[in-house]
Amino acid sequence: MTTVIHNREQALFKDWFCARAVVKEMRYLHDSEKVNSIAWVVMPDHLHWLLQLKIEESLPNVMRSLKARSALLINQHRNQTGAVWQKNYYDHAVRQEEDLKGISRYIVANPLRAGLVNYIGDYPFWDAMWL
Repeated sequence: MTTVIHNREQALFKDWFCARAVVKEMRYLHDSEKVNSIAWVVMPDHLHWLLQLKIEESLPNVMRSLKARSALLINQHRNQTGAVWQKNYYDHAVRQEEDLKGISRYIVANPLRAGLVNYIGDYPFWDAMWL
């Protein structure tokens, strides 16, 4: 799943608090057993998140929760109102034959490919549950 900040106007997630607000909400969804997070990375203006939905959850509900809760924290921090996220998101259902480990590695290597770091471990806003 990939989602982008509103209008990609700025590198919002270069602000440590804003990036951590997104991570906090992903962890909340994981810890409350709505999803199983496999790998993720928060880039300066977007998020990549490989997750497994729990049977009783839907992706639109998970995304609505993530965006709404993180937007509240971010807007409070910035003393602003308005949209933080674009309304839509891109999702790709992983087929059984696809390699989850390869997809996870692709996600966490995104900062390296974008030239943000020299080594994957240098990027502060990434995680993989099992690489």
